[in-house]
Amino acid sequence: MMNWECLPTINANRVSLRPITERDIDSLYNIFSDPEVMRYWSSPPIEDREAARRLLSDIQDMFQRRLYFQWGIARRTDDALIGTSTLFHVESNNHRAEIGYALCRAEWGRGYMQEALRALIGYAFSELRLHRIEADVDPRNMASIRTLERLGFEKEGYLRERWMVNGEVQDALFYGLLRREWEAEEGPSNKT
Repeated sequence: MMNWECLPTINANRVSLRPITERDIDSLYNIFSDPEVMRYWSSPPIEDREAARRLLSDIQDMFQRRLYFQWGIARRTDDALIGTSTLFHVESNNHRAEIGYALCRAEWGRGYMQEALRALIGYAFSELRLHRIEADVDPRNMASIRTLERLGFEKEGYLRERWMVNGEVQDALFYGLLRREWEAEEGPSNKT
């Protein structure tokens, strides 16, 4: 199902999904320390560059332990890391995984995440042969909900008070996308 020796690079038009390396520590810090980016995550913002270094170590360790794949989203023009996209809770027996993503606030509204996730989903269904991809999103995160729905995800449930982040209780919407639905829409290329 997956070559666990190295995370492959997945190219899209304006972005590449590539392994995150030591040279990306400052970018990881900029993304995951921003309270606006982390507003709807199930964990608080990281506090310093050492936390970004530990995050990178965790990303690499989880890949080696075959628990999840986390790519950096890099602009193809300059290879600058602007976000991450992740497949986690990968269940090879059931051919399913969950998807997660974050984007540097300076890049919001430019369509980079839509493009990156389209490439990741295509890879997950065609190369990894997943049958189903799931997403958990805070009901207040309208930008993320719109992104998922444009990609063809269907809302499947509402999980009340699922997360406790920084002392705040957060609900979750649960979305799912099936490979046959993705393939019927050809990626779904007609949704923008």
